[in-house]
Amino acid sequence: MSLANTLHSCFRLEGGFVGALHRLWPAHCLVCREPARSGRDLCAACTDALPWNRQACPHCAIPLPSPTDVSARISTCGDCLRHPPPLHAARTACRYDFPLDRLLPRFKFHGDLAAGRLLAQLMHEAFAQAERPDALIAIPLHRTRLRQRGYDQALELAKPLAHALRLPLRPDLLVRHRDTAPQSRLDAVQRRRNLRRAFTVNTKSELPAHVTLIDDVMTTGATLHAAAHALQRAGVARVDAWVCARVPAP
Repeated sequence: MSLANTLHSCFRLEGGFVGALHRLWPAHCLVCREPARSGRDLCAACTDALPWNRQACPHCAIPLPSPTDVSARISTCGDCLRHPPPLHAARTACRYDFPLDRLLPRFKFHGDLAAGRLLAQLMHEAFAQAERPDALIAIPLHRTRLRQRGYDQALELAKPLAHALRLPLRPDLLVRHRDTAPQSRLDAVQRRRNLRRAFTVNTKSELPAHVTLIDDVMTTGATLHAAAHALQRAGVARVDAWVCARVPAP
């Protein structure tokens, strides 16, 4: 069974056969190996430490201080006011902090299926009440990187999420046609240049009016913005983003 099918099946069966196994043989925390709390492969302490990104700019998901007035709404950050991004809305489940900084690299670079299943669960919890798009689109890897890694981590998060939320997943629409340098090695300006015209859109298929991009980590947003620009040039009216973790501003 492929990594994609395995992760999808694990997520789909949670609460059924997998849930029964957890009850018979209690799982251990994927971070510290302590006994896991029911429903997640995390212990109580690591569950309590989850850095949910609930107070954030609605357009770039940068974490913001909690408003002092409980009735106040989270407002747009200064950078997005000065330079509105191409994303209509951006949401991230968590900040890139403990334990996400342990789990995401294991899933992204080492094929850790259990970590991927947990991350997909966190995204489902975070986005279950979000406004529904017409379709989900995972940020694609270039075919060269895909051959090297063997799987696209964004697509493996998007598949169980699409199933859980009953949304169409459209891997046919967005193509990464340039093998760009790894973004982690570049600064903000270099990231934007690196991704210029990196994506193309398959205009032979009918384009949804409203799509949501799925990715694992958002740092400066350059990758998501480049993909959003390509989709908007092709005729998509609204592009949002749902991401597993957001790297806070330095």
